[in-house]
Amino acid sequence: MSSARLSVLIAGAVVVGCSSMGGGGMSEKSSAGIPLGKTAPHNVQPLADKPRFGKPVSEADVAAWNIDIRTPDGAGLPSGSGSVAQGRAVYAAKCAACHGADAKGGPVYGTMVGGMGTMTQSPRVLTPGSMYPYAPILFDYVRRAMPMDRPQTMTNDEVYAVSAYLLNLNGLVPADAVMNAQSLPRVQMPNRDGFLTDDRPDARATRCMTNCK
Repeated sequence: MSSARLSVLIAGAVVVGCSSMGGGGMSEKSSAGIPLGKTAPHNVQPLADKPRFGKPVSEADVAAWNIDIRTPDGAGLPSGSGSVAQGRAVYAAKCAACHGADAKGGPVYGTMVGGMGTMTQSPRVLTPGSMYPYAPILFDYVRRAMPMDRPQTMTNDEVYAVSAYLLNLNGLVPADAVMNAQSLPRVQMPNRDGFLTDDRPDARATRCMTNCK
């Protein structure tokens, strides 16, 4: 077939197709009533006076998320308590599968015991006892992230107990120790002075809360 013959057939098909749409335009419309295929200006649907999404947040809604602890002095630690002996039982039931017996390392994580004094050596042995500058960090992390497959399911008493047990394994509290909001911040961690204060100007900036410019 010649190219001239093919051009005539295509042109004829276009003419027939357009005429079958009712005078050369599409009659179908979108859900908003806008003719499909129309390129001319069309009416824009009015917007609501304000966005209609979300809802006001109550103090009760925020409380469930506001679980951070100010670790140097323990501000924000909840009520409750737990002993070393209680922590041993909780650890065996909820922690040992990943961390191993006596927190010496398991199939998922390494040891959580020892390593004191290795922060300036190579290799460093990173454990709660060797790395954390303040004991409330241990409570904050365990409550927030553990157990790995069910985070934030442990009670405050269980978290205090596990914290007491781990601190005891690291030789930082006696076997009869009981941890609570008062006793936990008083535990002196070996690496308490091992961190440098960030004194850059932007780190000392005061957050603007009202009349900000």
